[in-house]
Amino acid sequence: MIDWWMNPQYPSAAALFGDIDRVFALAGERITSDSLSRVLRVSAAGKRYYVKCYSGTGKSPLRRWFGLRRWLGPPRVRAEWQNLLAFRAWGIPTATLVAYGLERRCGGFSRGALVTEEIPDTLDLAGMARAEDPRLRDRRWVEQVSRQVADITRTLHAARFAHNDLKWRNLLVSGGDQPTVYLIDCPSGGFYRGALLDYRMIKDLACLDKVGRKCLSRSQRLRFYLNYTQHARTTAADRRRIGKIVNFFNGRD
Repeated sequence: MIDWWMNPQYPSAAALFGDIDRVFALAGERITSDSLSRVLRVSAAGKRYYVKCYSGTGKSPLRRWFGLRRWLGPPRVRAEWQNLLAFRAWGIPTATLVAYGLERRCGGFSRGALVTEEIPDTLDLAGMARAEDPRLRDRRWVEQVSRQVADITRTLHAARFAHNDLKWRNLLVSGGDQPTVYLIDCPSGGFYRGALLDYRMIKDLACLDKVGRKCLSRSQRLRFYLNYTQHARTTAADRRRIGKIVNFFNGRD
């Protein structure tokens, strides 16, 4: 059984992405690949698209084809497109879905894919940090970006959703004097409650701070946290949480 959706706003792209067989047959610029998925960049009619193809449900071939994950739980590709749709519904800037779907055989997941349009004139924050981009030394620019990242993170957590990989590489920033932050790539995000939600929220914040502590001043990091909490100053509870955030990866790297 094949379930496939094509965005009606992209009729000219149907020849490339009209069904799952065409998507898996595409040849393009390989961006990343592993035993679970591959990402291609494809150009057509003056636009560029990212094509992410999943095969199986785990990195081990034995687990991928004979493990329970093939039949139980949502496939990562489904989670990824559902999360992108949720981001858009919550008002979070993200990549536009052009096509997505999956194929099942004998009731188990076989393969799936999603296609997004490239967001032009953007760079990911991790790449900017590696390149020592001068904008990271511009306090006004940093404040604009930091506030948007704080708003995005607060929106996710207010919905009881944790990204689980909220790293600088998954945040794109547009060029110009008025940058816009886009959140991308979220196959492992999900909804939580109680203590597990608290733990996942701290993990999200710690992932952001892991690079932030190398690129930003202490005052900039604190300002981000206050924007996230919408507090004028830190409370005792905030200070306890900040301690958990800054120590989260101790002994894990």
